[in-house]
Parts: sequence; structure tokens; C-alpha cells
Amino acid sequence: MTSKITWAQLRDMNCAELEGAADGWGRASNLADTGRDRIDKQLLNGLRETQQGEAADEAVGRLRQLSRNFQYVYTECGLLRTTLNSMAHEIRSQQRALQEALDDAEALRFTVHPDGSVTYPEAGEGLIDGRPMPGGTATGGGVPGLLPPSGLVAPNPNVAKAQDIADRVVKALRTAADIDWRYTRILRELKAEEGLKVPDSTWTDAATDAAAVRNAAGAYLNEAIPHDASPAERKAWWAGLTQEQREEYLAVYPDQIGNLDGIPAVVRDAANRDNLQLLIGKLEGQEGDRAETQLAGLREIDRQLHDGRKPPMFLLGIGDEGNGRAIVSYGNPDTARNVSAYVPGLNTSLDEEFAKADLKRARDTAMGTLNHAPSSAAIVWLGYDAPQTPDGLKSLAVMGDERAERGGSVFNGFMSGLVATNDNENPHLTAIGHSYGSRTVGAATQQGGGIPGVDDIVLVGSPGVGVDHAEDLGVGKDHVFVGAAEHDIVTMLPSKQQTAFGAMGLVAAGPVASYVAGDLADQGDDDLWFGKDPASEAFGARRFPVDDGPRLVSSEGISIDAHSQYFDPRKDASSANSIALIAAGHSQRVKVERYR
Repeated sequence: MTSKITWAQLRDMNCAELEGAADGWGRASNLADTGRDRIDKQLLNGLRETQQGEAADEAVGRLRQLSRNFQYVYTECGLLRTTLNSMAHEIRSQQRALQEALDDAEALRFTVHPDGSVTYPEAGEGLIDGRPMPGGTATGGGVPGLLPPSGLVAPNPNVAKAQDIADRVVKALRTAADIDWRYTRILRELKAEEGLKVPDSTWTDAATDAAAVRNAAGAYLNEAIPHDASPAERKAWWAGLTQEQREEYLAVYPDQIGNLDGIPAVVRDAANRDNLQLLIGKLEGQEGDRAETQLAGLREIDRQLHDGRKPPMFLLGIGDEGNGRAIVSYGNPDTARNVSAYVPGLNTSLDEEFAKADLKRARDTAMGTLNHAPSSAAIVWLGYDAPQTPDGLKSLAVMGDERAERGGSVFNGFMSGLVATNDNENPHLTAIGHSYGSRTVGAATQQGGGIPGVDDIVLVGSPGVGVDHAEDLGVGKDHVFVGAAEHDIVTMLPSKQQTAFGAMGLVAAGPVASYVAGDLADQGDDDLWFGKDPASEAFGARRFPVDDGPRLVSSEGISIDAHSQYFDPRKDASSANSIALIAAGHSQRVKVERYR
């Protein structure tokens, strides 16, 4: 792109005016955020508590829409602020490059012309007559100035110096022109539709806007985000930013800040609530079952975030990668003395079922824990790709350890973040694994010295955890608790050895030989697919009583509900209360049941 500005115009450009405009958009963004916060935390809650009926429901709907509108204003104004600040930052960089070139020219007594060409004086001496070589003009962009006519004379030493200065001046001008073009295009796109309603299509445009600003402001903001740092270092980085810098990161990179372990919970919640709307807008513009499924899950999470139920929800993570990501806490995990994190298992993904059933499990745990300890929070952590069935060949993932190993590593990072941001000197942390999630928790205990900060581990509906003894989980066997329903088929999966030997017997001599071969492979009848049965005496954990649950096959048909009711106080009060007691730090009050 050819520059049409002179170096004098670039030198004299007032970037402070761009930053002043950015400050104005920042104030507008903050006002919108304040308005949204007041609606969500004061007006909606007050209306629900004092009014009922159709009129009240209509008012709630209108307030939710107004909150959504304020959120859109907050997002777009924040993007405008960052766009202008980023443009000022890049222009200043070219001004510095230009000024350095001008200073060098002045020191050498060269003349820099408005078009960027540089005139230099005579210098040096000819090889034949000893006379100084004539001066000339160098043109930027690699076009040489006056060069010596032959190899019989020494060149003017000023030629190379002038050419370098001219190249630097023209490069600064061309780069500045490119900056102006890029940001002008972005600013033209940052405009809202008329009217008071912000439909999903507008959020689709907002997601596009955010992506454009991220691309333009990459060097300005993104490179400084400490992705490879520890959670404690990330916490320190965030604390060291100015308020304006924090607001810009939240506006442009809500997806990264909201999912960065070590960032305070209230900040992650604010970022993820904004990113939730951007994701809804992004998926609205896509076709296919995956987008439709995740969109339903996101909408249900969004609905619950605004329903005003207690304890308050904190959205600690959200994303559409893989099968989807969502981390929700009931209660603030940074201020709570007792924090539990539940890892779901097989067939869990970001869909409507997860947003209803798995979030309810975390909320049930939070409500139960609060009955025993007022300073508590309960989290559901979908931070990995749990195996899915049926899923073609991918269904075999439930039989393997790979997803558990990867998930365990990410889970450890998350828990390390909780340790870094919790305000209590020695918080009580509990890791809860259900189904394949128990295998993921087990994998986490074997990586990097165990799960950071965790005092107790709860395993329910477990097909094994990858180790054969409770003491191998790093918290002491008296701090490992197991719930296994009598009719939960997942807790009775045959071991790999049983399956292999049973298959060999079946091929060799029929069903009887298959049974005998399988029994010989597991003479203690306490092996499962991923190791020792956590509910067995050989494993050595503390087994708490749970309801038997519905039989797999009954007169009413086939049911696997026994695998999914451990957290529900209405269906299994004993199990739900035991989990709550452990999460509240009162594990000594948990009753113990005999081993299998």
C-alpha cells in the first residue's frame, strides 16, 4: 500500500486524541456494565421476591432484555475503546521509528524531504584525483540515489547511510498508512442496529467484531497474557494491571481471561458471561447438530444465570472446543472456606442435559454443604472431553485412559488456580469424580504430586480409578470416600483380564468355560475395568451408604438410573448428605458401610 501522508504528518499526529476518545468509549462501557449489574443483582431479585403473576413475569422478561442490551453496549463500547487504544499504540511505534531516523539524519546533516527522500552531502575522496565524491539523494523503498559511475572510484560513504534513513522513513510511513487502513475498516464495522432490542443476529455480528479487534490488537494485548505461567503468577499479573488495562482485556479477550486459571473468580465470571453471549451469537450463525446441541446448552446456562436462585452462580469457564467446556460454581470459590469440584463422566458434553442435570448435581451439593458449613462453594467442572456413546469408533474412548489422563492434567491446573485465588489461609478442597470422571480424578492424583490443595476425594459410580489402593491417591486412605449403588452397573464392569479370559473361554468351550475363566482371572471378585473396585476391601477407601437404586431390568423395563442419583437428596438422601458432609469438612461424621 502506497503512503499518501508525509513524515511531518506522521510525526505531528496527536495519539493522545485517540486515547481520549478511547477513554470516552470506556466510560460508556463501564456505565452499561453498571446498569446490567444493577438489573441482575438488584432489580430482578427484588421483583422476584416481592411480586408474582403475569405482570411480574412480563416485567422480569423486559428487565432481562434490558440487561442483555446493556451487555451488548458494554461489549461494543469496550471493543471501540480497545480499537482506538491499539491504533494509538501502533501509530506511536511508527512515530518512534520515524523520529529515530530523523534524529540520525540531523546528526549527519542530511536533509529529509516531505516524500521521505534523503539528500546527503559530498564526502570521501576519489581514487584517482582525491576529490570528494559528490552528494546526492536517496529514495526510500530500496531505490538507490546517486551511485559512483565505475569501480575506479571509492563510493561516497554517505550513500549507504542516506539510503538506510530513507528506507526507514518510508517504511514508517507505509506501516502507518496500513495501520490507518486496518483500523478504519474495523471502526466502520463497529456499529449497532437501531432500536431497543438486541436479537441473536446482533450478537452474531458482535462475535465477528470481537474477532476482528482481537486480530488487530494482537500485539497490543494478547502477547502479554501469561498463558505459560503458573496460576500464582497469573494472579500477580492481573493484580499488577491498571484498571483500564483490565477493562480492555475483558472487552477483547473474555474467552481467554475467563478460562485462565489463577484469575479471580469474580473476574472470570464477568468475562465468561460476556463470552457466553458471544458464543451464542457465533453458534447462531452455524449449521449442524454440534452447533445446535451446544447452543441449547449455552442458552440453558444463560437462563439459569439470570434466574436469581441461591447460592449465586459463578461462570468460571465456557467454550465450544471439542464437546464443549463449562465450569460453574455455586458460591464464590475465592471466599469460601470449603470448595468442592465435581468431575462428570461418560456422555457428558455441553448440551441441555448437562446444563440441567449436572449443574443441578453441583447445586444440590452446594445446598447440602451449606447446611453443614456456611462458607462453602460447589463446582461442576466440564473442562475436558468425556467419552461419548454411541460415537462410532470414538466410543472406544470410554474403555481407555487417554481422555482421563489429559483431563486430569487440566483439572490439576484448575485446582491449582483455586488454591492461588482463595482468600482463606488453608481452604478445605474436595475433588469429586462420578463415573468416568472418577477415572479422571484418579489420573489427576498421579500427575505432578497429586491434585493441588485437595484434602478429600469422593468417588461415586466408579468403574475404577487407575490405581489399586486408596492410599495411592495422595490424600491418605481415610480421606478417600466411595459410594457404589448395589444396582449401578457401571460399578460392576468386568476387569480387562476377566473380559479377555472370558472371551477366550467362550471361544474355546462355551459359556460355562467363559464364566470359569473370567472368575479365575479375578479370584477376589474385586477388579473393575480401571483397576480395583473402589468399594472393595482391597482398595481400602471409606465406603458410605447409598440407596440400591432401580434394578437394571425390572417389570418397568431397563433402567440405569442407579448410576445417576448419588447427588440427589430426593432420590438418595444418604448419599447426597454424605457427599455434603465430606465437602463441608466434616468427614468424621460420615457413616461407613461394609465393603463389597
